[in-house]
Amino acid sequence: MELREGERVDFVNDDLELIQDTEGLTFGTDALLLAGYIEGRHKYGIELGGGSGIISMLLLTRGRIEKITAVEVQGEYADLIRRNAEHNRLSDRLFSVHADVRDFVPEGECDIVFSNPPYMKAGGGRACDSDKKNIARHEINGSIYDFVRAGARMLKYGGYMATVYRPDRLADLIAAYREAGIEPKRMTLVAANPSAVPSMVLIEGRRGGKSGMKLTRTLFIYRDGDNAEYSRDMNYIMENGAFPKGFGKN
Repeated sequence: MELREGERVDFVNDDLELIQDTEGLTFGTDALLLAGYIEGRHKYGIELGGGSGIISMLLLTRGRIEKITAVEVQGEYADLIRRNAEHNRLSDRLFSVHADVRDFVPEGECDIVFSNPPYMKAGGGRACDSDKKNIARHEINGSIYDFVRAGARMLKYGGYMATVYRPDRLADLIAAYREAGIEPKRMTLVAANPSAVPSMVLIEGRRGGKSGMKLTRTLFIYRDGDNAEYSRDMNYIMENGAFPKGFGKN
């Protein structure tokens, strides 16, 4: 395997070796949690904003989804997804597409769409020192409404969409889901510890679903304010690649 300038290889969950671009966003808790939040078994999934491809690769190796198309607007990252899939022997199941999610048209409807989309409005917040990070974090190539609208267009009726996002924009996320005809069905707030306010939110919706959403207990990543030891729930997720009982649909 030949690395390019600014790249490194990390060993991550499920025995995957991940090529990462150190100038861009690297594998983090948000990706790990979104991969674990997706339940069941699905034949075909689409990831909107593929990044390095880690979420898709985790879902493939865990048998949650049989085949995935990862749509990525940045050409360098679309190529990185392809290389990561090849390096981890997933090229026959993970397909990278260099495209804007607003324009991409899949060959057929999918069972599930998932995304870790940009969470800051274009021009909002402090700019990053890297254009790659700015595009990944800011809504430069589509708002949350664009991402969810694209997901709804790709989903079969009754299919699911799962998203990890920021709580300060939760109202926009729910509005985007409903506007696109995807009814929010399950939501989990994530906080660093029992004393901290939530810093992430996971949400799953169903295209054409009826009104009614399950709000689970909050997921605390660490046991206490020292952030030195994972919580029991987080240890379960790390060991099993899935959320423990009480966080699921039922």
